[in-house]
Amino acid sequence: MPYSRRRFTLGALAWCAAGRVKAVPLAGWERGIATADLRGFRQEPGSDSGSVRLIGLPAPGPGAPAAPPYAWATFPAPGGGWDLSRRSVLATTVTNRGAEPADLILWAVGASGWDAVPAAARLAPGERCVLECPLREVFPDGTPKLDPGRVAALELVLRGRPRGPVALELGAVHAAGDAPAWVSPPGRVAVPEVMDAAPAPGRRVRLRLAGERQPALHAVLHLPEDWTPGRRWPLVVEYPGNLYHVPGCRSPGLPEQGVIAAGMTLGRGSICLGLPFVDRRAGRIAENGWGNPDETVAYALAMLAQVRDDWGADPANTVLTGFSRGALACGYIGLRDDRIAAWWKGFHACQHYDGDGWNGATWAGAMERARRFRGRSVFQTDNSAERFQPLMDAMGVPATFVRSGLGAHATAMFLDDRPSTRQLRDWYRELIA
Repeated sequence: MPYSRRRFTLGALAWCAAGRVKAVPLAGWERGIATADLRGFRQEPGSDSGSVRLIGLPAPGPGAPAAPPYAWATFPAPGGGWDLSRRSVLATTVTNRGAEPADLILWAVGASGWDAVPAAARLAPGERCVLECPLREVFPDGTPKLDPGRVAALELVLRGRPRGPVALELGAVHAAGDAPAWVSPPGRVAVPEVMDAAPAPGRRVRLRLAGERQPALHAVLHLPEDWTPGRRWPLVVEYPGNLYHVPGCRSPGLPEQGVIAAGMTLGRGSICLGLPFVDRRAGRIAENGWGNPDETVAYALAMLAQVRDDWGADPANTVLTGFSRGALACGYIGLRDDRIAAWWKGFHACQHYDGDGWNGATWAGAMERARRFRGRSVFQTDNSAERFQPLMDAMGVPATFVRSGLGAHATAMFLDDRPSTRQLRDWYRELIA
């Protein structure tokens, strides 16, 4: 069986060769196989110990909700995650045992938000390759993409929907390459992992509406470390980006991925709330697009009221933020009608904004929505002042435009102590004072 030369690198060869690079089987990998989250796949035993075969499911029939442009299998780490802080590579062999080419991305996924590193390959039928996730990979400006001491999962993504049968075999996974102990950049914000648990100070938890009949719909509530009952707390509300997988960007499309609010607040003094885009017809979070925009607004209003009543969120001190699709949502969802527009004291948008034409967010519609804004100011990260200043003028408030310098479609800049993020934090503190 031929090996792909695309990812069969010297490092991959080395972990197969005794004495050159020490390779260690990934502890708890078999448990990850047993508890895998599968979308578009079913699972069968692989041909060797520790391997697993993923069989593609047929496309949905007529009248069914459209399938996402990806299928994937997520293999979770044991409790506490994989500590690979002294390793440089997470590696496995993937074999295309199907009848169609397979465009793949293997992700080593961190414990919170967007942190992940990829290995990508396109395999012809019958082709095999070694995929290596580089645990020390950085963004163009040198910012680390992943804390290798907190690897929460390994995820294999099939991009696109092949016409014929799909069968992929994933071999046993190894951590390879000795490396110096990883050290977090100075000032980096540690975002707690999302839990299924009761809200408590310092926790990020999945939260459902009281009486919710569609349990797949949830928000993510992060109470600050210093939270106490009996007072009003500023609130940062965050919308996520689209479901999106390219080697430079992993976006699950879920409220769990939001880290901007944690970066703005440093985990103290304010409540953070990640909201979903809602599709009631399908009974789930819309990972792509707006879902049903009116249902998304109705869900947001109900959840905002619940967090106000149960956890003390202050309607007079509430800020909306978002990344990519979530940045467009500041205007497209956050100003959709006067009810929801009344909540916002300010907006922060990163890498996109309402009016850029995506999925119905036209310039004319954005101008109409902008006039509903009743807040005090807007902050834009990595957006064009020349392009969006006319919308800011229609909103009638001052706007700040900054460049993060990250050089990528991601949100890691908000967890670091860099000038643009310090400026955003100062803006937020002044706004809620």
